[in-house]
Amino acid sequence: MYTAGIDIGGTNTRIALINDLYEIVERLQFPTDVNNPQATLQKIQDTVQGFSVAIAGAGLSCPGPLDLKQGIILDTPNLKGGWHGLAVSRELGARLQVPVFLENDANLACLAEAVLGQGKEYSYVQFLTISTGLGSGLVIDKKIYQGAHGFAHEIANIPLWRNGPHHGSIYPGGVEAICSGTAITTRAREAGLDVEHAGDVYTLACSQNQTAIDIMEDAKEYLANTIAIIYAFVDPEIVILGGSVAIKIPGFVEDVEQRVKTKVYPNVRPLVKVVKTNLSEDSGLLGAACLAFLQV
Repeated sequence: MYTAGIDIGGTNTRIALINDLYEIVERLQFPTDVNNPQATLQKIQDTVQGFSVAIAGAGLSCPGPLDLKQGIILDTPNLKGGWHGLAVSRELGARLQVPVFLENDANLACLAEAVLGQGKEYSYVQFLTISTGLGSGLVIDKKIYQGAHGFAHEIANIPLWRNGPHHGSIYPGGVEAICSGTAITTRAREAGLDVEHAGDVYTLACSQNQTAIDIMEDAKEYLANTIAIIYAFVDPEIVILGGSVAIKIPGFVEDVEQRVKTKVYPNVRPLVKVVKTNLSEDSGLLGAACLAFLQV
């Protein structure tokens, strides 16, 4: 049996044909049209229908917030225009002629970690992605925790910094406005630095540029604050970090882990375990496949 894992991100859309051994058989990536969903959906349709074998269903990963009951994209800040209010499960299902199951991108990445990745030996698995945006997911006993209304772990808007940095529709000083790769880059540019992405800010910080140092320090410190709060409320066995900032910036995850340990109760400190994903950027795709295989 085969399913399609589809990951619509704020920067790129990734599509994979995945078998029931969770092996990626075919894979394709292209830029997401963040203003025109129909263009992106057409590319998804063309890609899936061009696979070498038929699929039984598809799992669809999108950034939240989402209406998971109705399969609708709400007002996610990294997709705009016609994406908001789009009944994406129904529309893509009609295009592909197979069931399409929608989930929050971070929830699916967390599911992949819990089934296949760093969290497969644990019951309480927390995942955060730090990339274009900042998302979070929680899986308990291999099941996604959605909360009462499907909005559990929509943490991007958590207010941390009074009158803090602005970032799209995120509450000023919200964690995504400080710690995401986009926010790091935006803050650096607003401060006059010539940078293309968060990695450039890190490079400048390594060369002792004080502005870059301060921006990277803020990102690590406020992310550690957020994870410490999660430990206080959730008590996870493991926290896994993914996304380009966590994956590509040397020492980022290790530094954040050490900071978290200074922010929790002493008896919790030995239990803090913050690690980098070992699924690279494919965790959303694999999680989408996990979801589809559980449903079809």
